[in-house]
Amino acid sequence: MFHQRLGCSSISFRHQDLATALQTMGGLGFEEIDLGALPGVCDHVPYVLDAAAVEEVAAVVNNSGLRVRSVNGDVGDLNAVLDAGAREARERHLGMLLSLAAKTGAKALVLPCGAIDHEPVKSLEEDIDTVAAQLIHAAKRAEEFGVELWTESLHYFRLCWNMERAQLLADRLAGSGVGIVMDFSHIVASGGDPVDFVDRFADRITHVHLRDAVPATETEPGNINLSIGNGQADFAGGLSKLRDAGYTGHFSLELETRDVTHDERPAATAKAGSYITDLI
Repeated sequence: MFHQRLGCSSISFRHQDLATALQTMGGLGFEEIDLGALPGVCDHVPYVLDAAAVEEVAAVVNNSGLRVRSVNGDVGDLNAVLDAGAREARERHLGMLLSLAAKTGAKALVLPCGAIDHEPVKSLEEDIDTVAAQLIHAAKRAEEFGVELWTESLHYFRLCWNMERAQLLADRLAGSGVGIVMDFSHIVASGGDPVDFVDRFADRITHVHLRDAVPATETEPGNINLSIGNGQADFAGGLSKLRDAGYTGHFSLELETRDVTHDERPAATAKAGSYITDLI
């Protein structure tokens, strides 16, 4: 029904409990998912993630029969200044997320590109240095679990929120093995062009998130919470550019949308899946 490289993020059905969301996505015809593990955004993975919680979540996912492409997680602000206790807590949480990724057969763990704030803690250069160092450290730990480490950069609400900052982070990650997740909605909301993003990072893009958006104006911030077709993202141009660049990775509908009701959400997701399948 849908392209074999097109999956759906559980964030698309974050209003449902995990088992129900998995059933909904499978019922629509998806065979692959991204697992949302973002506190405050998607509660499918418990905020307090210990070994028992990892086993419980992994069992629910594995029983669903769906493949997991990535676990979309968060271990806190990567540009924050931490004391010894906070660093230890972050390491524990990172280990649990990596364990979850491994136990669900995920290819990668995805981490953000800094705090949910455009303003740096110290200076832009220092903060991006810190984020890069944390991501590289996480990638080395990920190797121990047999998974990859990817980062969603750019992200309209986080430190690396525009093309310039995404480039600064990518430069620091060169040769590290940290992959880049391309998200159409964040690129468009920041005023960027998906085609330009592919031109810059084609050989580094390891995964693609799909959702529509409109850019910021003088009076309104960018809006990333739109169903595909209700914004200004050039999916045809961006996906064509990815194909021409030789992209062989996968795609995921991450429909954290606010322009449909929950009752309308399954049909809207199926419609988006068919549309994107035709473009891929």
